[in-house]
Amino acid sequence: MKTLLNAILLLVVATAFSQIGTRFPSEKKIVKDPITGQKLIFLTTNSEGDSKTYPTHPQWTSDGEWLIFRSNRVKGEAMAVNEKSGVLVQVTEGGYNGTLCIAQKSMKLYFMRKALEDKMQIIEVDLEAVFKDSKAGKMKPVSSYERVCGITNPEMGASGDMALDADEERVYFRVGKEEAAKYLDKSVVLEKSFGPRNMGAGPGGIGSMNLKTGELKHVVSVPFQIGHIQSNIWNSGEIVFCWETGGKSPQRTWTVMADGTGLRPLYPESDSEWVTHEAVIGKDEVAIAIMGHRKIGVEKDIPVEVAADGKIRNPVNPGQESNWGATGTREKPTGLGIVNLRTREMIIAGQTKSGSGLWHVHGSADGRWAVGDDFSRSLYLIDRKTNEMMMLTTGHKETAGDHIHPTFNREGTKIQIQSAMLSEDNKTMNICIVNVPKEWLKRKTK
Repeated sequence: MKTLLNAILLLVVATAFSQIGTRFPSEKKIVKDPITGQKLIFLTTNSEGDSKTYPTHPQWTSDGEWLIFRSNRVKGEAMAVNEKSGVLVQVTEGGYNGTLCIAQKSMKLYFMRKALEDKMQIIEVDLEAVFKDSKAGKMKPVSSYERVCGITNPEMGASGDMALDADEERVYFRVGKEEAAKYLDKSVVLEKSFGPRNMGAGPGGIGSMNLKTGELKHVVSVPFQIGHIQSNIWNSGEIVFCWETGGKSPQRTWTVMADGTGLRPLYPESDSEWVTHEAVIGKDEVAIAIMGHRKIGVEKDIPVEVAADGKIRNPVNPGQESNWGATGTREKPTGLGIVNLRTREMIIAGQTKSGSGLWHVHGSADGRWAVGDDFSRSLYLIDRKTNEMMMLTTGHKETAGDHIHPTFNREGTKIQIQSAMLSEDNKTMNICIVNVPKEWLKRKTK
């Protein structure tokens, strides 16, 4: 018993102080969806607090072999999992803040890390060297794999909501209200908070850093709170972001160029539309969810709570609160919308017949497929050529710690999600891959 306790203690200590390159054994498990019959490839299965990078960003490394994700295996550090072998490797040491930005032209990883005096470092990690030395069991000090690209000024109020440009020479990030206000015309009226979450008030702004020189620039300021900054990884200098309120926005989606020109709404929405979860999916396209999740009035089958002030709150799923306004119902067209950045045309690729409608959305870069989840944590695939839609998988638990957040790989052959299907506590997430069915991939395309 003493020997066992010592072994457990050594494992706990080793995990708590693991260095970059530390390896963990494969947890890979293939599960058949009990409803759809689709094969689910779980790359992690232990309850270690896994979560994928937000679906606005790439998930796979440039060689297509590894997925980078957040995990509590080593608290505060990022992990990589090899899709083929299932082996897990720690890829940061010293922590990170916000978004993990995975390069698509090189085996590099970029993120922010807090420095002294409210400064932020932009860190580059050489993933190729990490994986090579980790496999050989000959890791060097972390400084051999990391490079500080630059440090933000403390007055900028930079945050970890960050995106890597397509040329991989710049990153874009959110700046604080004081910094944003410096570049906003005094005549511009600032927006107030919108909705029951008391979010959305301005000003907001985006800054950039040159990864080679560390040069800092201001990109744009707007009179509202900015969220979900993402780059077009096919077109250098193109940025998409949102007016963040935690729910319905007066005008959710926006786009701007890296030099501050071309600022405009991406999809001009009406007061009746609830637009959310925009994601750049190809050279010219952005997927959006136009939610159809609200019923007219308070129906008995809507799981809501009525507070003392008479306002409706939903303890499980967002958006049922009465103080969002009359929006998000199916009185108008709703569904998975795809906006063309060049022509500005929008089409609706598909919509569920009932329920919340599609919620987090994505698409393949070749224009063949679109994908979305809903409040039941089910995953739907859409053939954009035929408009056919099929449920790929379900049963990923509404009690999960987060939503399943689907993201396609660059080739458009598989989708990464995060799932609580296997968790005993019904909350803890794991990293999972769902392949596009072979019979769909064999379909002829022009």
